[in-house]
Amino acid sequence: MAHSRIFIFIVMVCICGCAASAFSAPGDCDRACLKTALDQYLNAVISHNPSAAPLFGGFRQTENAVVVKLGTGVWKSVTGLGKMQRRFMDPVSGQAAYFGIVEEGAGSAIVTARVRVEDHKITEAEWYIARAGDPGLNGPSQPGQAPANLFNPEALIASPPPDRVVPKAARASREMLMAITNSYFDGITTHDGTIIMAHPGCARTENGTAMGGARGSWAT
Repeated sequence: MAHSRIFIFIVMVCICGCAASAFSAPGDCDRACLKTALDQYLNAVISHNPSAAPLFGGFRQTENAVVVKLGTGVWKSVTGLGKMQRRFMDPVSGQAAYFGIVEEGAGSAIVTARVRVEDHKITEAEWYIARAGDPGLNGPSQPGQAPANLFNPEALIASPPPDRVVPKAARASREMLMAITNSYFDGITTHDGTIIMAHPGCARTENGTAMGGARGSWAT
């Protein structure tokens, strides 16, 4: 609630993904350890070399909720990280996430990639990927209209998410953060933005495109 903007992919994957296992037994991988594991994984993806990452033998990966075979999908398409990058670490649940832009040859994509680390091995990875030309919630793009999935990496680069650590004394509790996250999805599914626990003036952004700041309009 301290930030003035909500970035939907971060809320969905980083906060919610971490909250799902918030009360599991903590691991022995601190923030520095998680960042190292995340960077090793991203570098392995970029180099198309799964053996370069500390993957668990039963490692499982999904892309847009579809299970992909190791070495396929982003392991083949991603060629670099883009101009906007954010990393988030959660030692309590042993998870880390990357939100930002990746390069795919001459094109780019806006992604969230979440990894889970157990015993210093990456056991799972989850990707949400948006690319130019992808359909949106209302179907494919229409001639002369904006991208159906609101794809706008240039705007995301120009107006990125905050990159800071909130002072400990100013942080909300973990339970409150989970309640805030759940209220967002409750507002979306019930089409009632007034029940979303958003800070006054909070705006949401989808794939780089600003969607306004009125809470009542969030779930229309």
